[in-house]
Amino acid sequence: MPDPVRDFPLFPLGIVALPTESVPLHIFEDRYRRMIEHCLEDGLEFGIVWLSDEELKQTGCACGIERVVERMDDGRLNILARGTRPFVLLERQDELAYPAGVVLFPEDEPQEPDEEAATAARELYAELVMQATDRELTPEELASMDSYRMAGTVEFESEEKQELLELRSENDRLRRLAKLLGTALERLELLERAQVRAQSNGKVRFG
Repeated sequence: MPDPVRDFPLFPLGIVALPTESVPLHIFEDRYRRMIEHCLEDGLEFGIVWLSDEELKQTGCACGIERVVERMDDGRLNILARGTRPFVLLERQDELAYPAGVVLFPEDEPQEPDEEAATAARELYAELVMQATDRELTPEELASMDSYRMAGTVEFESEEKQELLELRSENDRLRRLAKLLGTALERLELLERAQVRAQSNGKVRFG
């Protein structure tokens, strides 16, 4: 069991970040500007935790700062961060100049890979990418993608992303992701049908 980490910078937001996901952020509050500057100076990660309408979630995603996109004259920052690993918030700390906490970085449960679950998720992901972008992923690209890498490129609802983040089994994440991807494909097909009907002006078009 890994040891808890104290003084871990926290960024409560109305979003959920996933490991490998690219997250653009606009930093404007003084306390978060100080937090980001501290992370930049010392090469530290910070954690994004979802502040939903009901509560601050206990499971969040650590993020590393990839680059500062823009520094403004008034001190505001635009940065690009990337999710790295899940964490569990054990205790909040109020003594620092910015929100922080005691966190634990849990490890996934050891288990044999479920190839059937991986294949199903990757096939559905490839189909969604094809339908949405006309891009065909190569078998090598798909084979290199785990659940987080696939999910991090799809605009799922926060509740769905949080569920994936809290699962401590890659097999469970793959199975859940396959269901989410199937639903996303169904929504995309319904949207495309609606657009075709809207463009048809009430007439059926042939050719």
